[in-house]
Amino acid sequence: MTQNIYDDPEFFQGYSQMNRSIGGLDAAPEWPALKALLPSLHGLQVVDLGCGYGWFCRWASEQGAANVLGLDVSEKMLERAKETTSAANIRYERADLEQLDLPACTFDLAYSSLALHYIKDLSGLFAKLHAALKPGAHFVFSIEHPIFMAPRNPGWLVDSEGHKRWPLDSYQMEGERVTNWLADGVIKQHRTVGTLLNALIGAGFTIQHVNEWGPSDAEVAAQPALAEERERPMMMLVAVQR
Repeated sequence: MTQNIYDDPEFFQGYSQMNRSIGGLDAAPEWPALKALLPSLHGLQVVDLGCGYGWFCRWASEQGAANVLGLDVSEKMLERAKETTSAANIRYERADLEQLDLPACTFDLAYSSLALHYIKDLSGLFAKLHAALKPGAHFVFSIEHPIFMAPRNPGWLVDSEGHKRWPLDSYQMEGERVTNWLADGVIKQHRTVGTLLNALIGAGFTIQHVNEWGPSDAEVAAQPALAEERERPMMMLVAVQR
């Protein structure tokens, strides 16, 4: 079973104070680039893998999606999502993505934001998702970049002149990474870029676009703290089609 760190009180409290938790999609700096990968949602059957507070589910409904299913392993996340959702075409269900169980050929779009790096059997998840999507359907997701996840002791190294370096090591050593982020003992699954993309291909997906996201000049000007995200990629945005 996927580690349910989001139901840890300390982790949930810290997560609830993050900008993207308070401000939703527009507070996530990668959202404009991720949104650009999405098809028109009008009339689509949509599933959100790791829906969290339900921000994307509500946005998809507003964009004209016919029905939206939000899945998450965290009861606390789902409780918050349900409290802030009134649209009748959105439903939320508790689900462990390691044991995804969806009806075949049902969905036109699958979406996931920063959840898939927690999944150990990602190839298995991709295979099940491929079966749940209709022919021609889209799958768009963000995931922590392997360069960001690989280090055994992540964190900026700062030299005497204040220049930052990311301590990339153990890149080819795939597998579990345990970090202390918002709470101790957060488990993520590191895999190389090649492993990630080949898992999608192996499941039968056609890769449409890959974005090793970094902020634009305008975004850095508006939020100077984002400048450090240009020193190494923190996340990948990927669009594939069934």
